[in-house]
Amino acid sequence: MENSILASLEAQGVNARLLAEIEQFRKRYPVGEALQSRVTAPAVPYYGREIFEMAASALLQGENILLTGTKATGKNILAENLAYVFGRPSYNISFHVNMDSSALIGADTFRNNEVQLRPGPVYQCAENGGFGIFDEVNMAKNDAVSVLHATLDYRRIIDVPGYDKVELHEATRFIGTMNYGYAGTRELNEALVSRFLVIEMPPVTEETLHQILTALFPDFREEGLAQICGLFLDLQLKANNNEISTKPLDLRGLIGALKTIHGGLAPRPAIRMGIVNKSFDVFEREIVEDIVMTRIPEAWTAGEIFA
Repeated sequence: MENSILASLEAQGVNARLLAEIEQFRKRYPVGEALQSRVTAPAVPYYGREIFEMAASALLQGENILLTGTKATGKNILAENLAYVFGRPSYNISFHVNMDSSALIGADTFRNNEVQLRPGPVYQCAENGGFGIFDEVNMAKNDAVSVLHATLDYRRIIDVPGYDKVELHEATRFIGTMNYGYAGTRELNEALVSRFLVIEMPPVTEETLHQILTALFPDFREEGLAQICGLFLDLQLKANNNEISTKPLDLRGLIGALKTIHGGLAPRPAIRMGIVNKSFDVFEREIVEDIVMTRIPEAWTAGEIFA
């Protein structure tokens, strides 16, 4: 898998010097056997040379990055690809309204007849030189992110009350992701944003969508691929024009629907599960259903999508 990811980056024309620096980084910071299970291969390569080069350059210089943008722009795919290409153990931290500082850094636990610190994911990431992925960081409460200020800036430390100060491993980096307009999200405070370099993720293009879907499903028929990509791009255009919400604009849902089609289910009910029914507003669901009807005939079977 590693070779295919690197081959994809080379095929996209990613700067050869940058890839050589990443390889030197991997050799400088080898990962022990105990952490190999956390060096996980992404499901698909990331397609987007300029964005990848921006992110990789920042990480090589010791910076943390924040990936922002609308839904279905590949933020998590990029974060997973970066952690894998750099050869680092990854720690995924999904923020929510109940996430507090102890869930990030660690909390007291009773072990071996004494009170000990049970390290949280940020603590483990700091010790092991991992890449910490902060998913939906703009859903975090101030209490949760305030403890990260010294971790994310030039000090690169975690000061755990009642325990020793922890200095970050030289290879440790943090990648934040955030969507606009999700329920429960909030504006990030200035102090937190200043600790990241911010990358605005562009909307997915037809070419990129082709690459992602053919990487996942090599046996796509040409007509089936064209109609599935056209369907997603139609939904994206409608969402950008505020004619529908972003709920049906769900790349994960589309891929899930394609998996069921690959298993033999007819395309229309599969896409209804993965796309149409993601909207709970009746009027919006009818609009999405109409878009699907123009792209996917009712009579189509799985054989029209996949060879």
